[in-house]
Amino acid sequence: MSENHAASSHPGAADHEDLPSLERTLVELRRVIVGQERLLERLLIALVAGGHCLLEGPPGLAKTLAVQTLADTTGGTFARVQFTPDLLPADIVGTRIYRSSSEQFDVELGPVFANFVLADEINRAPAKVQSALLEVMAEHQVTIGGITHEVPTPFLVLATQNPIENEGVYALPEAQRDRFLMKVLIDYPTPQEELEIVRRMGVDPPHAVQVLTPDMILELQRQADEAIVDQGTLDYAVNLVIATRDPANHGLPDLAGMIEYGASPRATLGLVAAGRAMALLRGRDYVVPQDIFDVAPDVLRHRLVLSYEALAAELTIEQVLVRVLSTIPAPMVSPTTQDPARTGDAAYRPS
Repeated sequence: MSENHAASSHPGAADHEDLPSLERTLVELRRVIVGQERLLERLLIALVAGGHCLLEGPPGLAKTLAVQTLADTTGGTFARVQFTPDLLPADIVGTRIYRSSSEQFDVELGPVFANFVLADEINRAPAKVQSALLEVMAEHQVTIGGITHEVPTPFLVLATQNPIENEGVYALPEAQRDRFLMKVLIDYPTPQEELEIVRRMGVDPPHAVQVLTPDMILELQRQADEAIVDQGTLDYAVNLVIATRDPANHGLPDLAGMIEYGASPRATLGLVAAGRAMALLRGRDYVVPQDIFDVAPDVLRHRLVLSYEALAAELTIEQVLVRVLSTIPAPMVSPTTQDPARTGDAAYRPS
């Protein structure tokens, strides 16, 4: 795809010099990953929004491959950490090592000091290891021996986990989950997609080429930060989050006893940041309620804690999100401001 063609595929793309690069990045991801359009789009949203992403799905669905391919297209440094039960916090963030030759302690930095950190099977390590990521995910720095070390920018943690195993896995703490901007659920491919996977990946699998650079990513993040969000769209994002804390006062009395803990203010910030990234990906420098609606399931699903009553009634978080998103009204937007080329998902359905 040429830059001119990529730029013309979205109205308003001429206002952003790097939008063609975003388009080419998506094309390169599609060259390697068959299907999984929602996953690929959410990875780019996390990249542009500067937020971490948790990928959940059964084994063999290209979760790790998708993260590696994203790193290949961006040219940043990449580190993969395979989480296991015997992993130590020092194996992730680094530690102090005594050098007998100099009779001093040196700091050996861990693999988190990279632009892209893949925490593979993050739920296979105990809580003390998972907690080693809390500081670096929130503040982009690591403290070792009382000295603070900043990680390179841009910085992104992309974690994977397998939801179908119960042996040898540890549930992520709520504080850890809240630091992920999005949680993306991955499902099995369709028969046609699986046939294409066999054809494409069987003998000589394709490899993505570099499209972006770290400086270009920082520029894209700056452009996303400057995207305009009107008051009505902000109110919509806030109401979605508050409805998870106080559903009875937002037209959802049947959910009042079903949600133990709602989403935090970090979720509201995440909704707006992801909405800005979605708008930029769709070629706009302003956010519409549809952008917030489309990213809301991914931003909210891992931040809600259901009550025992909900679990006894076999109510799922996906069903709760359907109720919230279908009940909270979105502000009306003039059709002239809509992007007819890509209006996103018409409605949210549980994965």
